[in-house]
Amino acid sequence: MYVPRHFAPTDENVRRLLHHHGAADLITVTEDGLQATLLPFVYDPGAGAHGSLIGHMARNNEQWTLPPDRRAMVIVRGPDAYVTPTWYPSKAEHHRQVPTWNYITAHVHGNLLVHDDPEWVEDQVRRLTDKHEAAAATPWSVDDAPVPYIQGQLRAIVGIELSITRVEAKFKLSQNRSPADIRGVVDGLRTRDQGQDDAMADAVQAHRPRRGGEGGLPVQDGSGG
Repeated sequence: MYVPRHFAPTDENVRRLLHHHGAADLITVTEDGLQATLLPFVYDPGAGAHGSLIGHMARNNEQWTLPPDRRAMVIVRGPDAYVTPTWYPSKAEHHRQVPTWNYITAHVHGNLLVHDDPEWVEDQVRRLTDKHEAAAATPWSVDDAPVPYIQGQLRAIVGIELSITRVEAKFKLSQNRSPADIRGVVDGLRTRDQGQDDAMADAVQAHRPRRGGEGGLPVQDGSGG
């Protein structure tokens, strides 16, 4: 992954992304080429040297029947948004501006393990459910459903675990812009009603570079791709 210095996140930024993301793309190499499945994962920082992403997939999905090479990658994403140059005050000065796209992403590399064990799979399902039901006024629990029904559902899925070996991450959040242009991006995102714009505005605001006497990154030209 191409990561200019001003878009490189801290380790803590990456950990937060892994903890709070929703679903992500599991990518593996098969005899027929690349295969990908969108799956929800739970990040377990205590599993292995660098943590693990744990999830499950349908038993009928052939992706879990792994080739000898068990290396895999999970692409985790945060919010993303189109950024128009009309939000930059600097555009009014010289018009040397172009559109760009802001985004948060991480390529999580590791070795893929399969857990065809009902107890492991049930524990993973409970952890995944608890994570996403936590904010609900009346959270649903696995125990709300009849035991025979849950047992049948568990037999239809297989547990998977990506044992992480390395993470490449990029937080492209207008950090290479001037303070005035960054304020323009935040204000523009907050007034535009397009899906994740509020989440992106929050991210741009939270990752503003510190400048001057505060230290941090200097202003840099170019979009940085």
